[in-house]
Amino acid sequence: MIYFDNAATTLQKPVEVIEAVQKALLTLGNAGRGAHAPTLQAARTVYDTRVKLAKLFNIANSAQIAFTCNATEALNIAIQGLFKAGDHVISSEAEHNSVLRPLYLQESAGVEVSFVPLDACGRIDYALLESKVQDNTKAIVINHASNVTGNVNDLQKLSAIAKRHNLLLVVDASQTAGTLPIDVQAMGIDVLCFTGHKGLLGPQGTGGIYVGEHVKLPSLKVGGSGVHSFDKVHPQMMPTLLEAGTLNGHGLAGLNAAVSFLLETGVENIHAKEMELMHHFVAGIKDIPQVRMYGDVEASERTAIVSLNIGEMDAGLVSDILWEDYGICVRAGAHCAPLVHQHFGTEKQGMVRFSFGYFNTLEEVDVAINAIKEIAEEEQE
Repeated sequence: MIYFDNAATTLQKPVEVIEAVQKALLTLGNAGRGAHAPTLQAARTVYDTRVKLAKLFNIANSAQIAFTCNATEALNIAIQGLFKAGDHVISSEAEHNSVLRPLYLQESAGVEVSFVPLDACGRIDYALLESKVQDNTKAIVINHASNVTGNVNDLQKLSAIAKRHNLLLVVDASQTAGTLPIDVQAMGIDVLCFTGHKGLLGPQGTGGIYVGEHVKLPSLKVGGSGVHSFDKVHPQMMPTLLEAGTLNGHGLAGLNAAVSFLLETGVENIHAKEMELMHHFVAGIKDIPQVRMYGDVEASERTAIVSLNIGEMDAGLVSDILWEDYGICVRAGAHCAPLVHQHFGTEKQGMVRFSFGYFNTLEEVDVAINAIKEIAEEEQE
């Protein structure tokens, strides 16, 4: 089996992650719910994971990181908590449904939303985005990179726009956390939402949200907190404000080990390896007449995603052939990004998405290149 679906989840994890989860299952109690060894060990694990993530993202105060079950929960916390009726938000047509659907929900509650259209390569125009700022605009909510095209947004440009107009910059880093350097201070990020199971190389069921100390967010969920138990109101200090109920200690133990691996290996080195694989793939298929790629595959700054179609073949059929005849795992369909597919006119055909990861090899990519060539030849006959 060859796994090229890393944008959905990284299947191949560092061995340290597996070992950490196994150990945690045997040793961890419930963090913050007692003073015995198992619960204290859980609390230490959670705390240490925050500290390592703060180092990875250059966050000054690790307490401003709250853990969630994924990026979708983090984005819902941000989008449902920051805006009220009469506010205006700017986003883009490149967003995942984890951004779109919370925004649509807010629209139904009286929040105005403007979506910046994409160019022929699926990129946003920063001047056009800034032109959409209104007197009631409160924030820019946008991804760091598209999960369909791999196009990367320039967060420093977006931050500059946000600062000029006193807006918040809310970033969906689902596709870049762990694969591209992220510095919340240098990039001017006010809220960062991320998942643990993709580029961060951790287990599923982990994720988080960074909230700048100047940003005021209400709790999306309330309940058990382990502290202030006699108060009728959920504790208002971070990170407890956004962490009602038992945390996924076992998953966070795995995430802890994964972030250690990233810090030791270097995100820049991981990105360079993934780009080598992606560019090798593009070079091998770009001259096949039937192959159509989407996004700016020649950009110097992007993620290791290549979405394509072969002639008029249904993307799902291509994906099935890749799996059944070549043992290659890819993702076909709409990728939970409907506006991207509407932009490219692929609502019915879908796209075949290859997403390369650090543990893939050039030899595996060569198998995929050959597979695309053979499928294209058969489609032409």
